[in-house]
Formats: sequence, structure tokens, C-alpha cells
Amino acid sequence: MMTETKYWPAEDSSSGLKEAAAALAAGGVVAFPTETVYGLGADARNTSAVAKIFEAKGRPSDNPLIVHVASETEAESLAESMNEIERRLARAFWPGPFTLVLPVRPGAVSPLVTAGLDTVAVRMPSHAVARRLIELSGCPLAAPSANRSGRPSPTEARHVTEDLAGRIDGIVDGGPTGVGLESTVVRVVDGVIHILRPGGVTREQLQAAAGPDAPVESGEREADASATAGPRSPGVKYTHYAPRGEMLLVTGDDPEGVVAAVRQEAADARREGRRVGILAAAEHAGRYEGAADEIVVCGSRRAPETAAQRLYAALRECDGLGLDFIVAEGYPEEGIGSALMNRMRKAAGGRERVVGKQGVS
Repeated sequence: MMTETKYWPAEDSSSGLKEAAAALAAGGVVAFPTETVYGLGADARNTSAVAKIFEAKGRPSDNPLIVHVASETEAESLAESMNEIERRLARAFWPGPFTLVLPVRPGAVSPLVTAGLDTVAVRMPSHAVARRLIELSGCPLAAPSANRSGRPSPTEARHVTEDLAGRIDGIVDGGPTGVGLESTVVRVVDGVIHILRPGGVTREQLQAAAGPDAPVESGEREADASATAGPRSPGVKYTHYAPRGEMLLVTGDDPEGVVAAVRQEAADARREGRRVGILAAAEHAGRYEGAADEIVVCGSRRAPETAAQRLYAALRECDGLGLDFIVAEGYPEEGIGSALMNRMRKAAGGRERVVGKQGVS
């Protein structure tokens, strides 16, 4: 069903936020900015409101949602308990791009938010507009990324409009987001911190905050002994963040070998008559001149945070250029590079060419 989508510009933040908050309190769905990506919010306690999120996004209902709160007290009201390690992490990274998976307090949120699990994912955003909207609405906001399911996440309000205009009640424009990738999601089990989804808080930062007695591990398998349990975090079960064209990721320790492989893959695809783009690191963009129909710069290898900020916008740019095959350079998997490569692998749907020192796959 199509609906009129209200737009509240950044310069009209005071009255616009009040109107958006009223829409949320009345059971509506509203897109709003956070420091990571734009979220699509609804009252996490209201099952009919939460159902509108899934309908608007075309999102599978077995995929849990993150609940956004404005204070640690509000977070504690949703959880049955928080242990000392969880509190230490919350103090270190809230507000910010960090999500804790906690045992849910019965009846605190709609079962659609938790996908029927006994845990709830909670975060406190640092974006001033997001925090104020939560406060004004009086609602904990269940909010996945404000895009059609499977599409690159939105880092500007116009991306939300492209995907969801006519499907949601409104969009609060807070300008471009900062981090550009979704939050880090962790779950603490038996004193071990499990990274269920890498994001804006790095593994190194988690370990420094937790101390040496709380090891940090990657992956959900060790965090949940039940083989039948659904995913505790969004972004781990389905294909995500994908451009419309087929994408191939080229990775390796030797930058020269990677450049050569990218050029080869692009040339092979062009011979097949495909419209080819190269998603390039800033340092190498000039070396791809003439190798593809379009060169789209993602960000710097020396400053992977710039690539994280730009990745989703770059993937949407590839769509706008009508590319049906994209060859993407990988980035070093250190710091936020780990989260960046996680998203790039998902965007490529697992298609990856690993290049050795001699440039051989």
C-alpha cells in the first residue's frame, strides 16, 4: 500500500522532530539518521508498528531488529539482566556505534523485534538527532537500516527516498552519516565477548575496554549452542548490501597483484559485452584508466575509514551508472577494515578472487 511520505529537512529540526516523534508515538514508521546509517524506526513495544518495518523493507521476519534507546536506564528496562562485562562495554561505547545482545525482559518489546528469541539487541546512538527523536517519541525504537532489504544501506536521506518513498510515514534528514557502516554487535557468553557483526567499534577497541580477562572472539557459532536458534544479530543470515550488478571482490596481500587481477577481470568481462565498473581504492584509481566503462572511487587504503564512510554510496553510484559487472578492490583487514571487508564480501555474495604474491588466484 502506498502512503504519503513526509520529509523533514535538517534545517527544520525542531518542529520537524516533534512531528516525526508524534508519528512514531502514534504507531508510524519514520526514517532517521544515526552516526552509522539511516534507520527505519517504529515503537519497539508495538507489534503492529514493528510489522510495518518488515512490510516496508520486504525484510524476512526471522531477522531480529536492534532497539535504539536514549539512555542506559532505558536499555536496562528492556533487559532481564546485565553482567559486569556488558556494563563495562556499555560505559565504554555508549552512546556510539555499538550494540549489545542481552537477555530480554519478558514483555518489554514485541516478539517481532526479537524474532521470537530470548535475547534483544540494544544500542544507544550518538547522533544528536536520533537521541532527541527517541526522547521526544517516548518510545524505544526498533530500527533496522532504512533501505529495501538486500540493498546497500542508506548513508544520506536521498538514499532512503530512493528505496522507501511512498512506503513509510516520514524521513528526518540529518545530513550524511559519519561511520557509514552499521554498528558492531556483540554478545557476552560465559565471560567471552563474541562479535556477531563487525562494525564501527573494532575488535581492538573491544579488547582494550574489556581487559585481558574477557577474550574477544569473532562469529556467532560459539555464542549459541543451539543449532536451531535463529540469528541473534541482523546482517548475518541473508545477502545484504548488494548493488544490482554482479560484484566480484579481488583481495590479496600484494597490492600490485590485486591491481593486475582487477584489470584482468574487467577486461574479461568487457570482452563478454558487459558494462563493467571498477570499485577502486583512491591510491589505484588512476591505474585503471581505460580498463573499464566506469571507475568509482571508494576510499583510501591508508585510511580505510574513508572507504567505510563511502562504500554504500559508491555501490548506489554503480547502480546509477547502469553497471552489470563490478570488480572491487579489497582493503587491509585491520581496525575498521574488518567491518568494511565484511560488508564488501556480503555485497559480492561471496564471489571473491584471492590473489597470491605472484598475482595468481
